[in-house]
Amino acid sequence: MKARFLITVLMIFLLILPVSVYAEESSPVDKLNQLSDEALQMVKLHRYEDAQKLLEYFSDQFSSITGKERSLSADELRIITLSHDEAVQATANATMNHNEKINRVTKFRLVIDAITNRYQPLWTELESPIMSTFGQVKEAVYSGDQDQFNENFNSFLSLYDIIYPSMKINVDFEKVQQIDARISFIDQYRPQVLTESAGQQQIEALEADLQGLFDDLTEDEADPSLWWVIISTGSIIILTLSYVGWRKYKGEQEQKERNRSREHKH
Repeated sequence: MKARFLITVLMIFLLILPVSVYAEESSPVDKLNQLSDEALQMVKLHRYEDAQKLLEYFSDQFSSITGKERSLSADELRIITLSHDEAVQATANATMNHNEKINRVTKFRLVIDAITNRYQPLWTELESPIMSTFGQVKEAVYSGDQDQFNENFNSFLSLYDIIYPSMKINVDFEKVQQIDARISFIDQYRPQVLTESAGQQQIEALEADLQGLFDDLTEDEADPSLWWVIISTGSIIILTLSYVGWRKYKGEQEQKERNRSREHKH
C-alpha cells in the first residue's frame, strides 16, 4: 500500500509541474513581454496607432510591475528607456518606412525579452542571418570586391544594431566592448580591410567573437530552476523505485524464512 501511495504522490507531482511552469510564465513581468510582442505585431500589420497605444500602455505598467517584481540596474533602465523611446517615435513617424519601423520596435521587443528571459533570449535566434550576412562580408573581403563588401557590411551593421541593446543586457561588458572595437576598426578602415592583412585578421577575429557570443548563450539554455525540477523529480523516482525494490527484497526474505520454518517443523 505504501508503495502505491508513493507512486500516486509521484504522479500527482508530475501532473502539477506543467501548471506551476504555466503560472510562472504568466507572471506580471511576462505581461510586459507580451505587450512588447503585441506592439511589434501591430507594426507588422501597419497598425501604427494601435502599436503606439500599446507602447504607451506598456510605459504606464512598467513602473508598477517592475517595482514589485524585481529591481533593475541603472544600465538596464537606460537601455529599456532608450529602446522604448525609439519604438514610440518610430510608430509616430509618418515619414519613416515600414521596415525601419519594424526594426525599431523589434529592437525594443528583444530588449524586454532579454530582461525577462535571461537564459534563452530571443535575440540569439538572429544568429543565422547575422552569421550568414557576415559570411558574405568575409567572402567580399577575400574576393576584393569593395562594393559587395560595403553593401554586405552595411546589412550586417543593421542587423547588429537590432540586437545590440539586448546583447548588452545578457553579455559581459568586456565581450561587448571587444566586439565593438573590432566593428569600429573595420568600419573606419573599410578600404584597407580589403588590401591589408591586418584588416583581414580583424575580419577573422570578429567572426570568431560573434560565433563565440552565440555559442556561449546557447551552450547552457536551461534555466537553473529547471535543473532543480529535474533533480527533484529524479530523486523522487529513485526513492520510489528503491522503496519498491526494498519491499520486494524484504518480502522475499520473509518468504524464505517462512519456508525454512516449515522445513524445520517437518
